[in-house]
Amino acid sequence: MSVEAIGLTKVFGSKTAVKDLSFTLEPGVVTGFLGPNGSGKSTTMRLMLGLDRGEGETKWDGRRLTDHPHATKVVGAHLDARFFNPNRTARAHLRMLGAEANIPNTRVDEVLDLVGLTSEAKKRPKTFSLGMGQRLGLAGAILANPKVLVLDEPANGLDPQSIQWLRDFLRFYASAGNVVFVSSHLLTEMQHMAEHVVVISQGALIADEPVSAFVNRSTRNDVLVRTPDRARLAAALSAAGLIATEDGNDGLAVQVGDSRQVGDIAFTNGVAVHELTRRTASLEEVFLELTTGSQDYATGGQS
Repeated sequence: MSVEAIGLTKVFGSKTAVKDLSFTLEPGVVTGFLGPNGSGKSTTMRLMLGLDRGEGETKWDGRRLTDHPHATKVVGAHLDARFFNPNRTARAHLRMLGAEANIPNTRVDEVLDLVGLTSEAKKRPKTFSLGMGQRLGLAGAILANPKVLVLDEPANGLDPQSIQWLRDFLRFYASAGNVVFVSSHLLTEMQHMAEHVVVISQGALIADEPVSAFVNRSTRNDVLVRTPDRARLAAALSAAGLIATEDGNDGLAVQVGDSRQVGDIAFTNGVAVHELTRRTASLEEVFLELTTGSQDYATGGQS
C-alpha cells in the first residue's frame, strides 16, 4: 500500500500553516518527516488522517480513508502521548480502540507485552510517565496490524534504550512491506532510523528524497587532506579546477565528492599525503543548513 498526499493546505486565520503540500509514502521504507518548529508537521499529519479540515486529499492505496471498511487496519496513528481517558485502564483503552475492527482481547495483551506494559495493563494512563504514554500510544497504533503507521514525535520521553528499541521496531515493521511515516526532532536518531525524508519549511515542501540524496545537498561535504607541503598541493588542486581552503595547521578542505581525485593529484605532483578523508555532513547539519531562518517557534497544532 502506498500513501499519496495531494495538495494539502491549511489556513489558521491569516497564517497558512500548510501550503499545497504533496508527497508519496512508499511501503517497505521508514520515511522521516522533518521541519522546524511551526513548520506544519503535526497539522499535515492531522490533515492526512482527516482530523483537521482543509484543502487537498490523501489517498490510501488509491482510496480515501473513509472508503475503507476498517480505517484502523489501514493506518495506525499516534499523535499525542496523553490522548487517553484518564479513568480507563491501559487494557480497557486498547480494547476500546480495537472495537472498530473487532480486534480480539488476545491481540490487546500481545501488543501490551510487545511494548513492555503488561505489568501496567490494569493501571490508568493518568499515572503514566511520558515514556509509558508513548508506549501505550504505539500499542494502540499497531493494534490492528495496519499497513501504515503515522507517528508524531514517538521518541519524546523515551530513554536511550527505548529509543533504540523503537528504531529497530519501526525498521522491522517497514521491512514487512508496510509504510512508516514518523516525525522527530531527534535528527541524529532519525539518521539511523529513516531511509527517506520528507522535509518542510513554513508549510511548504523543500525535500522528498532518500536520506543519502538529502545529505549530499550540503555544502559541508568535502575531502580533508593533510600534507606537509600544503601550498604546493593547493596550487595543484587549483590548477585542476578544485576549490580548497586551509583547515588546521596542515590541512586542506577540498570541495569535491571523490577523495581519489585529490589523492591522484597529490601523487602526480609528488606531494606527500598524511591523511585523506571524505567528510559527509550529518542529517542534522544539512537540515539546519537548509532551514535556517524558517523557525517560527509556533506551538500546538501548527508544529
